[in-house]
Amino acid sequence: MLAAWTAAHVTSLSVLRLQNVCGPGQSLTNSYTGIVSLFARLAREQRPVEVYEDGRIVRDFVFIDDVVDALLATVQKPAAESRYLDIGSGIATTIHELARKMAAICNAPEPIVVPKFRDGDVRAADCTTEPAQDTLHCRPKWALDDCLHALLTWIGEQHELPLEPSDHTRARPWRSRP
Repeated sequence: MLAAWTAAHVTSLSVLRLQNVCGPGQSLTNSYTGIVSLFARLAREQRPVEVYEDGRIVRDFVFIDDVVDALLATVQKPAAESRYLDIGSGIATTIHELARKMAAICNAPEPIVVPKFRDGDVRAADCTTEPAQDTLHCRPKWALDDCLHALLTWIGEQHELPLEPSDHTRARPWRSRP
């Protein structure tokens, strides 16, 4: 629909596909939009993180400041023709690896792989960032470990944390996905 509108108005469209954005200010209770903050809260409380399925679900985690830089670059470099760009770190990370990193930072118990799943969860969501880097001349600056430390610092500064996070899961007999 937007492509048709931009074509009819002789203008160009920029679509930025944001990967898993994380960092200070994100939801502390919604595991669909804040798996990083959910893991951070559990690790800070010295509770083991439950990792669903086999732990090999893949995501690309990108720090909020890198997303803001990409948005600003998009406005500063208007599209000559319609463009569709992935905005992420360009690094695929398994959920189990994320949980292990968070546990290590907080000296929390090792994550536990459990036979749970969430309806509609995508097995792998990562991206190639080179087209965005080439087009916008903007590269991600934040490594995942730095992002996790920044989020943990921000959580520690919150005076009152929201209610217990919800995991929105169902149990399933253990089996690997194809």
